[in-house]
Amino acid sequence: MKDKIPSLSSNSFYLGILLAVVGGFLDAYTFISRDGVFANAQTGNMVLLAVKAANREWHGSLLYIPPILAFILGVLVSEMAKIPRVRQVLHSYRRSILILECLVLIIVGLLPRSVPNIVVTVCIAFVSSLQISTFNKIDKWTYNSTMTTGNLRTATQAAYLALKEDNDEAKKQFKEFFAIILSFLFGALTGTFSTTYIGNTSIWIASGILVIALILYHRNRGYISKSLTLR
Repeated sequence: MKDKIPSLSSNSFYLGILLAVVGGFLDAYTFISRDGVFANAQTGNMVLLAVKAANREWHGSLLYIPPILAFILGVLVSEMAKIPRVRQVLHSYRRSILILECLVLIIVGLLPRSVPNIVVTVCIAFVSSLQISTFNKIDKWTYNSTMTTGNLRTATQAAYLALKEDNDEAKKQFKEFFAIILSFLFGALTGTFSTTYIGNTSIWIASGILVIALILYHRNRGYISKSLTLR
């Protein structure tokens, strides 16, 4: 029985799948419900801030600062959770991060549509940052669960090596990263349909996926090898 239960360690492929679904869902959610905004990545916010500032649209440029600050805050929270004394209190800092993500998304779902877009994008940027900073590997490879550019590059490079050199490790890497990309797309599709037909509270679906990851991790804690535990 034990070897049939997926091991949701911090670099588990299965956890990467679930988090990629959440990442795609959140991007679709903010795009559909918040006027075409992508809150996961901050590259666009940096560019738009610069464009607005160059055009002397000072008020408009300032609107892009809060999501960037929220993203920075998420990184800081993730790093602070790794401090030995804090980890002793949290027992498992990655599990605590998952719980925090769930709580923030639940709160976002409770916010009325009249709440300014900036409030929601700040919350999503914070969640995205927590996720990126805390869960950034599948197996031994670095990946991103809320953006696909880097994953697409890695998958393409792995496919090239697999075809050119018949490299087994490259084949495995390609399969896993391709699955991550498909999971992100699936999350985006799910987010699009659910947000369109359910509305703002559809974000609770993403929270529910995180709860599933949390439950599976908690259930399998004793079956995960010491080298792959979340602690």
